Amino acid sequence: MTSYDNVSLTTTANVYFDGRCVSHSFTLADGTRKSAGVIFPAALTFGTAAPETMEIQAGRCRIRLAGADEWQEYAAGESFSVPGDSTFDIEVTELLDYVCHYG
Repeated sequence: MTSYDNVSLTTTANVYFDGRCVSHSFTLADGTRKSAGVIFPAALTFGTAAPETMEIQAGRCRIRLAGADEWQEYAAGESFSVPGDSTFDIEVTELLDYVCHYG
């Protein structure tokens, strides 16, 4: 999806890892919460509270879910899911533009 209509946007940016990840949260009319942002090239470890699906809009990365040995590669047009109360490692090789779906 390239745009969302009728949303409530939080104008204060979510800034993580000294600015290497920046996003904005928004809520759809039905109450569904999402965020959209960018991750600059880096190797990072994220933690999740709720299950998340990361939809890659542009760029490339590889991820490793908690407890996994293998890395999986993703690019624009692809997505991956992460369980709640978990972590994942991500290595961004090209500026990553994403939408994160929660729950």
